[in-house]
Amino acid sequence: MNTKKSTALSALYIIITAFIIVFFFPREGKFRYQFNEGKPWKYGLLTAPSDFPIYKEASEIEATRDSLQKKFEPYFRYNPEEENLKIDNWTYQTSVLQEAKVPLPVLRYVDKSLQNAYNKGIASATDLELMRKENRARINVLTNSIAEIRYLSDIYSVKTAYEDILNNAPAYIEKDFLIECNINEYLTENLFYDAKTSNKVLEDQLQNIPLSSHIVQAGERIVDRGEVIDSHTYSVLRSLKTVHETKSGGAQRQNIILIGQFILIFGIFACFGLYLVTFNPKIFYKRKNLTFILLCILVACLLSEICVKHNLINIYILPYAIIPVVIRTFFDSHTALFAYLITILICSLAALFPYEFLLLQTLTGIVVIFSLKELSQRSQLFTCSLFVVISYVVFYLGLVLYQESDFNKINWEMMIYFSINFFLLMFSYVLIYMLEKIFGYISPITLVELSNINNPLLKKLSETAPGTFQHSMQVSILASEAGEKIGADTQLIRTGALYHDIGKMNNPAFFTENQKGFNPHEKLSFEQSAQIIISHITDGIKMAEKAMLPKAITNFIETHHGRGKTKFFYNSFKNAFPDKPVNEKAFTYPGPNPFTKETALLMMADSVEAASRSLKEYTDENIRELIDKIIDSQIADGLMKNAPITFKDIEITKNVFLKKLKIMYHTRISYPELQEHNEKGE
Repeated sequence: MNTKKSTALSALYIIITAFIIVFFFPREGKFRYQFNEGKPWKYGLLTAPSDFPIYKEASEIEATRDSLQKKFEPYFRYNPEEENLKIDNWTYQTSVLQEAKVPLPVLRYVDKSLQNAYNKGIASATDLELMRKENRARINVLTNSIAEIRYLSDIYSVKTAYEDILNNAPAYIEKDFLIECNINEYLTENLFYDAKTSNKVLEDQLQNIPLSSHIVQAGERIVDRGEVIDSHTYSVLRSLKTVHETKSGGAQRQNIILIGQFILIFGIFACFGLYLVTFNPKIFYKRKNLTFILLCILVACLLSEICVKHNLINIYILPYAIIPVVIRTFFDSHTALFAYLITILICSLAALFPYEFLLLQTLTGIVVIFSLKELSQRSQLFTCSLFVVISYVVFYLGLVLYQESDFNKINWEMMIYFSINFFLLMFSYVLIYMLEKIFGYISPITLVELSNINNPLLKKLSETAPGTFQHSMQVSILASEAGEKIGADTQLIRTGALYHDIGKMNNPAFFTENQKGFNPHEKLSFEQSAQIIISHITDGIKMAEKAMLPKAITNFIETHHGRGKTKFFYNSFKNAFPDKPVNEKAFTYPGPNPFTKETALLMMADSVEAASRSLKEYTDENIRELIDKIIDSQIADGLMKNAPITFKDIEITKNVFLKKLKIMYHTRISYPELQEHNEKGE
């Protein structure tokens, strides 16, 4: 049930990661090329894939709109109803004016002037003022749906028409008679501004502005590598980009693209999950490890998608090689390479040139894995970064020469991108340190640094408790040798062994390896002695935490005695007081028992090495008997029940211990003294 639950949770983590990547994945038909006016074209020969128009720029279209609006001639509608009424009134009034002795020439002049004013058109002063503010020179006059163009300067208002009749009267006509005619009473507006028709016609004209200048034919040459992009070529490229992205639009098409992206990305992650389940279940079932690797993949994919989607930086600037570097630091090379391949497969789906991207990144990732096969020094990270940039340059040059067969086609800007990639990759040094603290990992580099005997804590141990220091060195040799034979982490064992007894520095004289003739336990009770011996565990943990040692090292301090007993004082108490009840807790180490292959090896090596010092004679039989007795006792006491170690591993470990102890305690042959002979040859 626990296995099923763990599998479901791990699968859920993978699915969530896939969903996040798909969510940020660019779904529009992204144009493959980046270009700027006045800059050289950095790709190969480009021809038109199909017929497409050269679209005008937005500023050009806006200028056309402005010009059209300025030249637009508004519409006025001619309405003769009021005009006819006024003319009829004037006709009736002429007979009255004749009786009033108004000369006939005056009446004829007024009659002609009224007809002339109405023929030219009379509009409201407000409409005429509006036309002048908009700088209109002409208007369209609609009469029964037929438009006639008239100049605005010819159009009257009621006031200007009246003034024109008075001021332009012939000399033989007296103005008093004109005033007596009350001409203004027979003037009215017959032209009315038709805003609805004007707006509709203007909108139609704006809508009909052509968005393109001419058509580029399919197969027509556009630009070749190295050519400077002039304004015309820039317009063609911009139009091609618009056409390409427009064809990829539409809600239905976007949904189809989304489904395809999810199938591909989920399929890639499914392959990764199957790899982990089959070849590295410790990562798949341990959520911290799985989360770490998925985060590495997720961050790289999101950065790639954002850069491509928003055209921020060139994708080759991103240091993808950090992924195998980081994963290899904490896990094995196979997992690092597989996770890296998964990452670049997903990123290639968003890259502008997926084939070239995939080829360069794959080859570079392989170089990273080989350069970090044995990671033990931080200087190797610099060497690895150098190998990466060299690989990028060499493989890129090879790819261009293969594809273009022309040295002039090499884009030297790529060298700048590779150089920036190199400097970013150098931050892996800092990144590894941060990840160690966040996830509680410990890298081989850190282990090597911690195992340096000049480390302040180890140096203090060698000065304060030299016997314990020598014991730790011997245990380190025994355990790491056995670890190499059974496939354990030898560097972790070696470092953990050096620190496992640092707690003895608080009371070094109470431990036999540091005693010189005097034994302070003689003045203490068995319980007191046992508590002092046991305290080196808790004291060691406090020292480790103060020194900020990684948790993986502290585990060796906690578990190297497990939940075992201080056998010497426990047995001594029972022998001295057979009838007295024993306080088991007073003689028992706090534990826990070993729970990894490495901590189990250290427990065995620690006990065997310490006990071997009590042997009077170092023969194969004595050493073998001691090893079997110690290790079998630990198994019988249940100290190994939580450790993932097999009986075969234990048997191999016993043989390694036997071999190493024989070497450590071998007896030297005594060399004979040279005797002097007397003169007689005696």
